[in-house]
Amino acid sequence: MKREAKVTRNTLETQISVALNLDGSGHARLATQVPFLDHMLDQVARHAVFDLEVDARGDLHIDAHHTVEDIGITLGQAFARAVGDKKGVRRYGHAYVPLDEALSRVVIDLSGRPGLEFHVDFVRARIGAFDVDLVHEFFQGFVNHALATVHIDNLRGDNSHHQCETVFKAFARALRMALEPDPRAAGVVPSTKGAL
Repeated sequence: MKREAKVTRNTLETQISVALNLDGSGHARLATQVPFLDHMLDQVARHAVFDLEVDARGDLHIDAHHTVEDIGITLGQAFARAVGDKKGVRRYGHAYVPLDEALSRVVIDLSGRPGLEFHVDFVRARIGAFDVDLVHEFFQGFVNHALATVHIDNLRGDNSHHQCETVFKAFARALRMALEPDPRAAGVVPSTKGAL
């Protein structure tokens, strides 16, 4: 069964289309109008080995908040559709990723319950023109609609770009692990409840 989804979300603030293949090759085609977010989503596609297409238009004349948050929401919706009933996957994933002085850890449970623990103290408020507060908004939108529990901790770092990049790369690697087939539990939902 192909683990793919396409989702379009249109509001008065944003128009977003996401195409996601969880069993891809790491290819990304990104047009978010937020260059730093394109860079981070490219890391997700590459390190989770997803194929990811995002096309977004938003009210950037106000700021990037609605666009970044709504991309997180739409990606979460696409993820929830693509992952299906979760039979035979590992369910849990974790990763530590360094980049020079920065180190981040992300732990994921494809639990069916949205929850975000986000502990990143960015050393600067902006990365170029990108407001670092929007990183939390992206992940909050994702977990709410992907129905996943995600714990994100930046353990150290004194460069905001490095801090952020390690978060997104660790997120990708943890997702990759959680989505891997578990040969010892093929066809089985990884829960005593029988559903996630």
